[in-house]
Amino acid sequence: MAHPKTERTLVIVKPDGIQRALIGEIIRRYERTGLKLVALKMLIPTEAMIEEHYLLDPNWKKSVGEKAISSYVKKGEKPPSTDPIEVADSVVVSLKKYMTSGPVIAMVWEGGHAVELVRKITGSTEPRSASIGTIRGDFVLDSYQMADTDTRAIRNLIHASGTVPEAEKEIPHWFKPEEIIRYHVPHEATLYDVDMKGILE
Repeated sequence: MAHPKTERTLVIVKPDGIQRALIGEIIRRYERTGLKLVALKMLIPTEAMIEEHYLLDPNWKKSVGEKAISSYVKKGEKPPSTDPIEVADSVVVSLKKYMTSGPVIAMVWEGGHAVELVRKITGSTEPRSASIGTIRGDFVLDSYQMADTDTRAIRNLIHASGTVPEAEKEIPHWFKPEEIIRYHVPHEATLYDVDMKGILE
């Protein structure tokens, strides 16, 4: 079994994150945890690329639709539909428009429990529900209610893989194997060396 320190996750700074000049802040939040940036590129994705990305997981539509409906109900609001697939279909249309509206930055982060840590640092999908201290909780005020009122995708700065299997599908969708760099940084010895050798002279 692979060591957790080799785990990788995909992060995409969405167009609003770039327009808000938060690229450095977002990278800093992940980097200071000890995660290592192993791939990075800026591009304007196509609609086909975005649709393929969100449909890599065959259960994504049902899951996203159910989550959205549940969020409405929890807040005492009426969802646009009670059919999760119908809700998800409208989400995909909005996401394609949102994610192709300008450049994005795609990144691969590596390190112990990378997927879980990045999700925790990023915060809940809906910024309104995200905890203070997370990226979305600190820098965004959007909500499902506002997004639906305006018939658009929720603006939440970042996409981050939700699970390890999801990351394993998403990373090859955005990066060729040769674009992911294998290298060492000094702090890895402190984080991962069993005996923390090399500190004392």
